[in-house]
Amino acid sequence: MSAQRVLITGAAGVVGTLMRPRLRRPDRVLRLLDLAEQPAAEPGEAVELVTGSVTDPAAMATACAGADALIHLGGHSRENSWEATLDVNINGTHTVLEAAREAGIRRVVLASSNHAVGFRRNADAGPDGLTADSSPRPDTYYGVSKAAIEALGSLYASRFGMDVIVIRIGSCFETPLPLGARGLVTWLSPDDAARLFEACLATPSPGYRLIWGVSDNTRRVYSLAEAEALGYKSHDNAEIYAGELAGPAGEYVGGPFCTAPLGEFNPL
Repeated sequence: MSAQRVLITGAAGVVGTLMRPRLRRPDRVLRLLDLAEQPAAEPGEAVELVTGSVTDPAAMATACAGADALIHLGGHSRENSWEATLDVNINGTHTVLEAAREAGIRRVVLASSNHAVGFRRNADAGPDGLTADSSPRPDTYYGVSKAAIEALGSLYASRFGMDVIVIRIGSCFETPLPLGARGLVTWLSPDDAARLFEACLATPSPGYRLIWGVSDNTRRVYSLAEAEALGYKSHDNAEIYAGELAGPAGEYVGGPFCTAPLGEFNPL
């Protein structure tokens, strides 16, 4: 049996960099696409490095050719101008999905964000947390773009029969420390992120799914039921960092994004 080839866009970004070593498998080739320079393959590392933009149809067609699955992390990961957000995050995702469809890729994982529902209040979470399909309440242009990505994923799953899983990622960093107290709520550990992506790649015939991407944090306000239904099991908990973090998590899911100026680079 030939090796599974997984295309990862935005592979030089924060999440892509964290996933590169964690998604390695003997029976898998990682095709890593980014405009930024990427480290060369290590001895024995089965990777294919591709330089290209998610907004370039020709580059995406080439990148998708022969791929079995797609993890789409590419795009602006913070607030930016409306023009840049529309071009890269929304139009770019459309370009990626079109290329995947034309290449016959059946399994697609799209990175959304908690900022798609940033103006939902943490206090509104029920006993099991905010459900993964909570309707959008974006906090920024960035959040709007993530809501649009979710809608595009739904469209391509329903119209073309693709299996599309959209992950509303909380905050994926080595530790929650850069996020302050909010990180005790939103953190998705890198190891848990890899477990989640593996579950998304392996679950049979999911159709369209919208799930939360967080660790099983003591203070989380997000439901894990939808991700666990796909086979995800969190092993980590941000609470081990509680002694190093202080202060309230904030009123809204989106934290500081809810008050930062629109169209400007925002804090974490």
